[in-house]
Amino acid sequence: MLLEIDKLCKSFGSRRVLDSLSFTAGSGEVVGILGANGTGKTTLLRIVCRLVEADSGEVRFDGHPMTRADLAAVGYLPEERGLYRRMRVGEQVVYLARLKGMSHAEAEASAREWFQRLGAADWWSRPAIRLSKGMQQKVQFISAVVHHPRLLILDEPFSGFDADNAALLFREVVRLQTSGTAILLSTHNIEAANTLCTKTISLNP
Repeated sequence: MLLEIDKLCKSFGSRRVLDSLSFTAGSGEVVGILGANGTGKTTLLRIVCRLVEADSGEVRFDGHPMTRADLAAVGYLPEERGLYRRMRVGEQVVYLARLKGMSHAEAEASAREWFQRLGAADWWSRPAIRLSKGMQQKVQFISAVVHHPRLLILDEPFSGFDADNAALLFREVVRLQTSGTAILLSTHNIEAANTLCTKTISLNP
């Protein structure tokens, strides 16, 4: 099993947001993380990405306790988007891919392929400040997948997209699933969750 969440607990002050949560995600599975705002969806994803520390429980990756080194095989699209506003977006994606361990040549080849696939090839040399919100979201999705992650974490990936671009992103997520990528998907889009997810985890307040 690629990802194992075992009895994960997390509290903020007196409020417990994750209470002995356990589930698994294998290659080619899309696990939907569902729940109202404030139920711990984003907290869970940040714990998996080692951005937040759990109070107790364990995250295991490929059979061992997850380490920072394992993050090279993880892609993360956070709900709160953020690009370097004045840096050219092609350079940003290549830079982020290199942080995941790709060579410059590998990173640029993969990035250019993704820009082409998402109809964004003409944006390569534009600074992020010159792109619309939807364009920037596409670039951040590319940043999450450019290094061919084994585990892809998507926090509200369809938010802010028009219908056509949401459908395009949907198709790419399906393609990644079919290729064997394990995906954690937090979304308020119930139709997308019902169609994409092989199983769902409901978090309650």
